Amino acid sequence: MTKTLEGKTGIILGVANKRSIAWGCARALSREGMRLCFTYMGERMEEKVRELAEECEGSIVFPCDVTEPETIDAVFSQVKEEFGFLDTVVHGVAFARREELQGDFYHTTKEGYMIAHEVSAYSLTAVTRRALPLMEGRAGSIVTLSYIGGERVVANYNVMGIAKAALEASVRYLAADLGPRSIRVNAISAGPIRTLSASGVQGFSKLLDHIAAKSPLRRNITAEEVGDACLFLCGPHSTGITGTTLYVDAGFHIMGV
Repeated sequence: MTKTLEGKTGIILGVANKRSIAWGCARALSREGMRLCFTYMGERMEEKVRELAEECEGSIVFPCDVTEPETIDAVFSQVKEEFGFLDTVVHGVAFARREELQGDFYHTTKEGYMIAHEVSAYSLTAVTRRALPLMEGRAGSIVTLSYIGGERVVANYNVMGIAKAALEASVRYLAADLGPRSIRVNAISAGPIRTLSASGVQGFSKLLDHIAAKSPLRRNITAEEVGDACLFLCGPHSTGITGTTLYVDAGFHIMGV
């Protein structure tokens, strides 16, 4: 049976370990035949990312720090050399200092604010700009990962919530810009999952319990479910969807008090 993404290529930014939501996306895309490029930041992450990439046939791995433009340039140059073209970008990069993810938001430092926005929001635009030459004429798809903390107040999410709001606005503006090129841009607003980045949010276990008790499906979601949604947005069954935020959160976003 022919796989739906056979002959397609993609780049995945943000895989840290097997619990990463970006890894759930990578597995789903690879399962359907997409050849992937994985990026990692720093030597500490390299071994784990390379180990995971080995599970995806034909994948390649390169370093990339989204705060250093030259490394973004380098990875897309390498993707061009290895793949020749690009169909998909999955942007799963996010970061805020741990001390900014607790207490009152008004204590956020300027430096902490700028770092969170550079890594978690602006990097989508920076990556998209480098990806465009490789996506021309490919009717490609760009997907980023968000969270409901970008539109509602979530305790201790603080500056990351502001960054996610900027990220979702970026999706809309990029979708408007790239639509004439037949390139779609969407976000997935995933429910909370125990990931490396989530461990920095104080009270995260209580948040998981609350979602499981109050969401319509009465449970938390999995990275695999987010991966399947990513597969949908990157595949042939979503060609009329762009500029949207797709919720994969067991329905929690529809609930009031």
